[in-house]
Amino acid sequence: MKTNRSTPYKFSNNKIAKNRVIVPPMASQTADEDGFVTDRTIEHYKSLGESQAGIIFVEYSYVHSSGKGEVNQLSIHSDSHIPGLQKIAQVLHQSGSLAGLQIVHAGGKTNSKITGQDLIGSSATQVPVKGWTPEVPKEMSLEDIPTYIQWYVEAARRVSTAGFDFVEIHAAHGYGLNQWLSPITNQRKDEYGGSLDNRQRLLIEIVQTIKVEIPELLISVRIPGQDYYPDGLGLKDMQFVATCLEKAGVELIHVSSGIGGWRRPEGRNGEGYLVNDAKEIKIATSLPVIGVGGIEKGITIDQMLLQKKLDFAAVGRAILKDPKCWNKMHLGLDEFVTAI
Repeated sequence: MKTNRSTPYKFSNNKIAKNRVIVPPMASQTADEDGFVTDRTIEHYKSLGESQAGIIFVEYSYVHSSGKGEVNQLSIHSDSHIPGLQKIAQVLHQSGSLAGLQIVHAGGKTNSKITGQDLIGSSATQVPVKGWTPEVPKEMSLEDIPTYIQWYVEAARRVSTAGFDFVEIHAAHGYGLNQWLSPITNQRKDEYGGSLDNRQRLLIEIVQTIKVEIPELLISVRIPGQDYYPDGLGLKDMQFVATCLEKAGVELIHVSSGIGGWRRPEGRNGEGYLVNDAKEIKIATSLPVIGVGGIEKGITIDQMLLQKKLDFAAVGRAILKDPKCWNKMHLGLDEFVTAI
């Protein structure tokens, strides 16, 4: 039987995504200034649940105040944030979706006026951002790294305590862990810099530690298929990283863009403008892969599944516009039947 958008997927812990549609993490800016969930946040995710997507990921949430990226960003840097996040997990589960939460440290891609402290990163190297000149972060010392890893591990523990099925580690879009991976921003001379094997070391150590300490929690990692920036990460680099993430215990790979940010790269048109990158990552690993990039229609998802370009399709803006309408129009099978 051919896989289509309505085909379920069972993960290693027997949790089942009821279909192959993903709502990716999208900043709602509904948190208060301390990163706490508000009534608006709950209503936002209750609405997204009406899409009936197989997995819904909650927007990027900062693991420490030094990595806060915007004023009304959700936080997961303290236990006091758990009760609000628990309410989000509950409304998503009530919709029948698996629930994930993305965790992040912005590194040098933020502003000290937002963090209230000096920026920190892999190197004292300015992160290239179109239309904006960020501050130069302070290079983290080797002694800082265990603390940085623990921020992620403690955040993942809170994700689990709040009742989510997945934690997603954000290592794309030019944020902190992307900065460690990329040769553009990682200029270190120690065991965390230089070769790709060294530059991915921090990400792998975070995954491995979470896997050991919170084995019941499924791990997704959002990676760049490539940096989309001169002299940055390429597809071959990220194929290697994906194989290492698989060995470390990751359950799902979410392929997006890199240092150049999340916006559509020049020359990429139509639905699924990053899906060919996902296809290349899928070739390198046996893990299920999420493809992204302006995907709007159910029939498009079916075609990409038939072509084995992805295992799940992330539908962002089209669902955000009207989740209930999108479900009604695009999660049926009529189009699929005519398409094959």
